[in-house]
Amino acid sequence: MTDYHRPPGKTTVSPEVLTSIARMAALSVPGVSGLAPLSGGVNRIFRRGTDDGVRIVIHDNTVVADIYLIVKENVNIREVGRNVQQQVVRAIQEMVGMDVAQVDIHIENIDYEGTEA
Repeated sequence: MTDYHRPPGKTTVSPEVLTSIARMAALSVPGVSGLAPLSGGVNRIFRRGTDDGVRIVIHDNTVVADIYLIVKENVNIREVGRNVQQQVVRAIQEMVGMDVAQVDIHIENIDYEGTEA
């Protein structure tokens, strides 16, 4: 019988990794056309990757996410938003093991076929 001993050290996950996970999870949901650029402000000047449509904040090892979406035309926006929330929570919990307190969805535009969003 062998006892399992955890090796010394720790694993850290960069906020950019969480942003990538949330971005890919959101884009995988049917009805999502893309991610919208984040609004301006002082935070935009000092943060990298702010045009990717995802803002992640970590409070007490718990994730809070804002996702800025462009949805396809003729979809149920509310349903798409709920599906994105579920996918983002599932992906972060499964891949990183962190709790997700909240995922806020912001519908920024509708991508009408044949026109620019």
